Amino acid sequence: MKDAAAEFFALPLEERKKYKVASNDIQGYGQANVVSEDQILDWSDALMLIVYPSHYRKLNFWPRTPKGFKEIIESFSNGVKEVGEELLRSFSRIMGMDKDALLGLHKQGAQGMRVNYYPTCSRRDLVLGLSPHSDSSTITILMQEDDTEGLQIKHNEEWVPVKPVQDALVVNVGDVIEIWSNGKYKSVEHRAVTNQKKARISYASFIIHQNDVEIEQLDHQVGSQKLMYQKVRYGDYLRSSMKRKMDGKAHTEMAKITT
Repeated sequence: MKDAAAEFFALPLEERKKYKVASNDIQGYGQANVVSEDQILDWSDALMLIVYPSHYRKLNFWPRTPKGFKEIIESFSNGVKEVGEELLRSFSRIMGMDKDALLGLHKQGAQGMRVNYYPTCSRRDLVLGLSPHSDSSTITILMQEDDTEGLQIKHNEEWVPVKPVQDALVVNVGDVIEIWSNGKYKSVEHRAVTNQKKARISYASFIIHQNDVEIEQLDHQVGSQKLMYQKVRYGDYLRSSMKRKMDGKAHTEMAKITT
């Protein structure tokens, strides 16, 4: 996967633009979350695909160069899918439910993929690779480069680097778990910074819900606490978050109960 992705992003721009994301779509090559012509763009490009269920795939956006890239993406994503299912079982137990409860809630869910490419940048003090945000997924499973830092998470109002661990995956809690747990398990605010000497590629897989599923707090997670979130239709929440510039956790406000 790493070799094929590096080969794809090394292609001439005109070749990569054959898979350019359409203005009314989320799949393809280019920049996501572009909401205005005067927006300052992040210092990165991406290849964004829906992998599962397979009938959501738009294969015209799946690169045919390098040879075999489609099959590599499919094989890698299948492995991530198995990891995701085990993680959902673990989260179910942590959240006080039967081990298959969250898997049951995702029977009609989906898995998306975003391969991020961050070129080198001589003025890293002026740009970000990817603006601060949290993921609107249930969980996100990320493969990093083994030897190049770039991912940072926000902790106690400070940005803390997530140092790569060889042959390990990073798992982010997404907005859906924050809503389900009434804020007990908060989605991770994170960003990516650039590197002056070496380009970097990361591989994010998003475990997400079906569009028409309604997300709300699980009764046993609320107890006597005050309800923090209103019921939201997942598809509406996802589209709303993608129509705005990444801005920390600002998009989660649409799900909060206002008084």
